[in-house]
Amino acid sequence: MTEKLSKQDGILLLKLARENILREFGKENEDYDELKMKVSNLVLEESRGTFVTLHKKGNLRGCIGNIEPVKTVWKGVKENAKHAAFNDSRFSPLSYEELKHTTIEVSILTRPEKLDYTDADELVARLRPDIDGVIIKKQDHSATFLPQVWQQLQEPESFLTQLCMKAGLSSNAWKCGDLSVYTYQVQLFEE
Repeated sequence: MTEKLSKQDGILLLKLARENILREFGKENEDYDELKMKVSNLVLEESRGTFVTLHKKGNLRGCIGNIEPVKTVWKGVKENAKHAAFNDSRFSPLSYEELKHTTIEVSILTRPEKLDYTDADELVARLRPDIDGVIIKKQDHSATFLPQVWQQLQEPESFLTQLCMKAGLSSNAWKCGDLSVYTYQVQLFEE
């Protein structure tokens, strides 16, 4: 079991994410070097999957992350904040004016675990809405939804249908029983 981050860790990560975006605009609220020095906590030095999600007036404005633990928590958050703001292909780059109306959300992921199932009914029954993030894979297609997406897609069937479409698969590909499915959980921090 991976150690949970403290509330203070979360506050620090949210500040780090915002500061890294501000730096791209040539502006800073806090002493960035001092902020980086505070990130010496051993938990933040562990490699974990991280996502940074931006919301503008309640609507998605960018979301980028790493599912696999390829970077330390602090480095993943720092880089994903920048990419969510400026490199999410679904949106134009964030403007400085928009940043004032944008809230940041940081998700720290557990390691994904394969979900074994025999058919579509068992797959639906084994998913835990509001708890599990879900990854689907089939050949060269893959996609994930963080657990927060359950708030918009509360029915497992709708959740899986939209996830298949996000992966570039047919909307009912989840009913065929040949998807590789993985689940993970997140520790969420929000501004």
